[in-house]
Order: sequence, then structure tokens, then C-alpha cells
Amino acid sequence: MSVLANKFVIASAALAVFAATGSAALAQKKYDTGATDKEIKIGNIMPYSGPASAYGVIGKTEAAYFKMINEAGGINGRKINFISYDDAYSPPKTVEQARKLVESDEVLLIFNSLGTPPNSAIHKYMNTKKVPQLFVATGATKWNDPKDFPWTMGWQPNYQSETRIYAKYILKNMPNAKIAVLYQNDDYGKDYLKGLVDGLGDKAKSMIIAQESYELAEPTIDNHIVKLKSSGADVFVNITTPKFAAQAIKKIAEIGWKPTHFLNNVSASIGSVIKPAGFEQSKDIISAAYLMDSSDPQWKDNAGMKSFDDFLTKHFPEGNRLDGSVMVGYNVAQTMAEVLKRCGDNLTRENVMKQAAGLKDFHTTNLLPGIKINTGPTDFAPISQLQLMKFSVERWVLFGDLISADVSG
Repeated sequence: MSVLANKFVIASAALAVFAATGSAALAQKKYDTGATDKEIKIGNIMPYSGPASAYGVIGKTEAAYFKMINEAGGINGRKINFISYDDAYSPPKTVEQARKLVESDEVLLIFNSLGTPPNSAIHKYMNTKKVPQLFVATGATKWNDPKDFPWTMGWQPNYQSETRIYAKYILKNMPNAKIAVLYQNDDYGKDYLKGLVDGLGDKAKSMIIAQESYELAEPTIDNHIVKLKSSGADVFVNITTPKFAAQAIKKIAEIGWKPTHFLNNVSASIGSVIKPAGFEQSKDIISAAYLMDSSDPQWKDNAGMKSFDDFLTKHFPEGNRLDGSVMVGYNVAQTMAEVLKRCGDNLTRENVMKQAAGLKDFHTTNLLPGIKINTGPTDFAPISQLQLMKFSVERWVLFGDLISADVSG
């Protein structure tokens, strides 16, 4: 072999080695704490006990969903290790469980932890630690603050937007309404109340004639309902969690009060609120939706509803099909799975947030037609549309058009 040819062979070999190492570098896997070649650790905090325990089924649904994903091979070949703890809807307990998940269990992220006060208690901690607090199960407006809290993102439409929509409806259809409000005395209740007041604008002071707040520790809100009825109000805005929402519906019927009743979406579940309170007593209540109602026959042949029913049959038979919280858990888990899928082999916390903030027109199986998930570097509010609905006989009936849930509007 000539010297020239020999040099050519050596150069070619060197190029081949360089190309191989270059490709390896490009394909290199990146992991943060909580992710490996074989698993992804996801933390979760739910009120499996306590006054908000009706929401605990969300965590159980998510556990079933990730188990289904694992049985099908996982996400990009990695199994999901879903670690969920009970905080009884108690902020100090939430702090304890979040520290355990981050510092002892060493999860990659905390997903869909529930409640405004509980999430508020760990908000700064999660951002200081730079651990994703992703798709929190609360509609507080403050979760959409990527500038100051870049590691926290909501999922559902925000509370202020929802009550602004009720305010628009009241102003248009009942301009002389006398409004009574019952709200939970915490960040969750106050956020909803602010949206109502802002939505009514200059008329808020004259239209809202009575307000009652209740504490989570109260066994019943019956006395608050009696006081609100005595105000002479003909519109009732019910800002309560499931246990108290059912109590309110029952008490209103018992004392013969017949206001136009607006019920916040977080307590619009037929299974955990409406059915226990009574179908007849719940007639004509108005709420807002962004997910399909499993009791609505119009979705009977819908592909998304069929997949939901198939999931329940095969993977979560103990789940109550009529419980809206089951539907929420099923759809938010899909969103989490999509983000992890998009992360590929770059399972760093930074990339998780980058992918979560890059969702464009993503549609989970049971979002209402026309509603899509969109996020961006300056937009941490994935779902921003709602549709009004009224309870009739044994199901919710949608009416009107999709309404944008833009707080700035």
C-alpha cells in the first residue's frame, strides 16, 4: 500500500471514530434525580383523608393510569414509579410530604398535588429546590406566574376566570340580581370570590348583598345557608368543596329557598356531590365544564369516552364512572404522560418544564370539543376555555358557546 493510500485509510478511520463519538455525544442520555434508564419517579400529594377526601379518588385514578402505562411498556421504555402520600388537606402535612418526596424518595417532580392552601404551602420550597410542581390540582390564578415561579404550573381553568363567566351571565340575564355568596375561607375561596367581584365590576357592591365564609373544620354549613336565605337574595354563588357543596344543596331544598344557583366546577361531580345531595334538589343548578360528563348520552359513541370506559373496565373497576374527579385524574395523567414522552432521553427537571411549557393544541381524550391545551414560556395556564352547563334530571346539559377564561378580559 502506498504512503498516500495508507494516510487516506488512517484519515478515514479517524473520521469514522470522530463520527461515532459525535453521534454518541448527540444521543447521550441526560438524567436528574428521579430518572434512570429504567424508571421515572413521580411524587403526588392527595387528601385521602380529612374534609376534602372526596378528591382522593383523583390520586387513585392516576395510580391506575400509570399502572396501565407500565403494563404497556412504560414511557420510552421507562416504568413510572408513582409515589402518592396523604396530607388530609392540611398545609403543614403537605410541607412534610413534599420534603419527604423530594429529599428522601428523590422524585423527579411532584405532579398534580391537590388544593390551593396545600400547594401554596410548598410553592416557594419547590421553586427554591428547582423541582417541578407540575399540573397542580387547583385553579388558583397564581400558578400562572412563570416569571417568579418558573417551576410551578397549573392545569385546569383558573378560578377567577370561572366566576367571571358567571358574572357575565348574571349581568346579561339577571341585571337586577341580588347575590348571596358562600365561600371557603382560604386562598381557594377568596380566588373564586375575587373573580366574581371583578366580573361584576362597578355593580359588585350593589348586587352582592350577602357573603358568608366557612372554615374547613366546621362540620356543617347549614347555619350559613339559613343566614344567606334571610338576606332576600335571588342568586346564590356556591364556592365550596364537595362535602359542603352537597350540604348546601340539601339545606337550600330543605328550607324552601329557590335562588338561581351557581356551583363551582370543582364540586360539579355527579357521583360525589349531585347524587348524594339528590337529583331533584340539584335541578337547574348552573356550573361550567371543560371535560365531558360521562352521564351525558351525547358522548356515548365518542372515541374518547369509549377509551375512558375501557380504562375503567380493565384498569380501575372500582372507580365511580359518575365521579367527575375520576375523569379529571384520567385526563391530567394523560397530559403528564405526554410531557414525559416528549422529554425523550433528556429527563432533566429543566427539560420537563420546557416540554410542559411547549404544548400546542394538545387534546386529551375527554376535553370538550374545541378545548385544547396550550402553553408557552410566558403562559403556564394550560386550559383556558369553559362552557356553561345546567343540571337537568340526572345529568348536566351544556349550553351556549365556549367562553374564553382569560382573567385579563
